[in-house]
Amino acid sequence: MTKFNDYLKEQMKSPEFKAEYDALEPEFAIIQAIIDARKKKGLTQKDLSDKTGIAQGDISKLENGNANPSIRTLQRLASAMDMKLKIEFISN
Repeated sequence: MTKFNDYLKEQMKSPEFKAEYDALEPEFAIIQAIIDARKKKGLTQKDLSDKTGIAQGDISKLENGNANPSIRTLQRLASAMDMKLKIEFISN
C-alpha cells in the first residue's frame, strides 16, 4: 500500500488530478460507508442481498463503484442493517 500512497501523493501535486480526485470523494465516502456498515453488522453481500431483495451482484457493483445507488436503495440497505440513512450538506 505504501507504493500506492506514494504514487497518490505525487499525483495530488497536479491541480487537475487533485480536482478530479476531490470531486469523486463523496462517491468514495458512500461506497466505504456501505462496506463498513455491512462488515460491522457481520453480513456478507449475500446476507445483505437476502435482507434487502437487492441482487448480490448489484450490491457488489455498488461496493465496487460501478453503480450509483438511489436514495431509496440506500434507505433499503440502511434499514436491512438496522440503521438510518443520514445525508447532509456541510460548509466547506
